[in-house]
Amino acid sequence: MHPIKAEFVKSTPKVEDCPKPSFPEYAFIGRSNVGKSSLINMLTGNKKLAKTSSTPGKTQLINHFLIEDSWYLVDLPGYGFAKVPLKEKAKWEKMTWDYLEQRENLLYVFVLIDSRIPPQKIDLEFVNKLGEKEIPLKLIFTKWDKVKPMKGQKNINDFKMALAERWAILPEHYVTSSEKGLGRLEVLQLVDEINASHS
Repeated sequence: MHPIKAEFVKSTPKVEDCPKPSFPEYAFIGRSNVGKSSLINMLTGNKKLAKTSSTPGKTQLINHFLIEDSWYLVDLPGYGFAKVPLKEKAKWEKMTWDYLEQRENLLYVFVLIDSRIPPQKIDLEFVNKLGEKEIPLKLIFTKWDKVKPMKGQKNINDFKMALAERWAILPEHYVTSSEKGLGRLEVLQLVDEINASHS
């Protein structure tokens, strides 16, 4: 897998401390343990870029990575289960929504969904809240190599059907496997196309 240029810039506890908004920005977020760090490492071709962990709640700050000297990839804390006090979780949640609503150069949020499991209320609520706040998003279904295709496709269809109760036009979705490199080209091409249309 050909690596692309990716460098860690900084971790920040609040949106005001983020790097200058001089490049287009794409945020990655999902339920704890959805495979976010593995996906980021797969997209960049650098296995050590984002820290992976079997312990939910590893990402606790807004993490900026500069990709190809032309756009920011932002790793946000997961939502949902994490072995931290409620007060700490509330702080993460405020930090995340402050960032999502206030960051002026944020073009899209990639919401990661585990393709192995049926639709989860917490994922649907998060996606619906982004929609209500008119924050552009794409869906990325992860861990495709760990589910039988028919089962995975049913989970995706069920998720989209659940969203259709509230959405007139459903968000675009991608299927990925960090282990197999599936979806890498499609996601990177999408970012290139969006960047080109905003330049």
